[in-house]
Amino acid sequence: MNKKMEKILYLPNPRGFCAGVERAINIVELSLKKYGPPIYVRHEIVHNPWVVKDLEGKGVVFVDELSDIPKGSRVIFSAHGVSSSVKDEAKEKEIPFIDATCPLVLKVHVEAKRHFENGAHIFLIGHKGHPEVDGTIGQIPEKSITLIEGEVDISQLNKADYTKVALITQTTLSVDDTAKLILSLKKKFPDLIEPPREDICYATTNRQTAVKSIAKKCDAIYVIGGENSSNSLRLVEVAIQSGCKNTFLISEIKSIDWNQMENFNSIGLTASASAPEVLINEFLYLFKSKFESRVEKSTIANENISFKLPKELRE
Repeated sequence: MNKKMEKILYLPNPRGFCAGVERAINIVELSLKKYGPPIYVRHEIVHNPWVVKDLEGKGVVFVDELSDIPKGSRVIFSAHGVSSSVKDEAKEKEIPFIDATCPLVLKVHVEAKRHFENGAHIFLIGHKGHPEVDGTIGQIPEKSITLIEGEVDISQLNKADYTKVALITQTTLSVDDTAKLILSLKKKFPDLIEPPREDICYATTNRQTAVKSIAKKCDAIYVIGGENSSNSLRLVEVAIQSGCKNTFLISEIKSIDWNQMENFNSIGLTASASAPEVLINEFLYLFKSKFESRVEKSTIANENISFKLPKELRE
């Protein structure tokens, strides 16, 4: 490939792994070290194909249900969280488990239980079928919680059906889109009880803000992340909404169309909270080998958050 006019690569920070993802992967790797393979994980530990494949190579077996786990094995619950019934099933079947649920997702679970105990009906803004949403809904009786995916769901709510209402959200949503839905809900339910601090996690918010900061400067933006990853898909949406219509989700570096990239002079690169640094580095290595380029780095927030490991793995 011929080297042409110098390209600018915008590299905003933060990008890549968040503290909850790092903790979940550490839990799996330390469990492998302590208990030996195979270690079973219910659902993908995080939504990234590279991470899943890497862990499978080390002896991790990903399963959909606890019934898929052989007797005498242990299981890890993914970073997205699980319903109370899944934990109850593990206890009944005497399957030892370690819970790798992100502490920020657990915060939402606590909110859901508290609102339910205080007699409120709960509106959960989120995406149907996402494991995090399923886990949150599964914390309380299903009739006590209503999933809100968009404005249509809000328009169909009958104010007279509810006396006390509270709000929680999935942690990996678009900050701007969620803010609009919250406004609509508050218009309909002025006494809506909101979380003391918003439920969308710091990492999701920071990565979206970082992408917004470069979108108008870029001919194209590449988002490294899994195709089933909510925070990856939201980054793509935010980049497009913020002014870069050529935004591409890349789950594997080999899928990049480098010939197409010839047409872009200013390029942005980011990675979702579940995408490992190794993929960012691989992109950078190949990009620099193919094009004359200069890298413009920027930081919109410094992240120094870390979460404790479960006590059985803290030795």
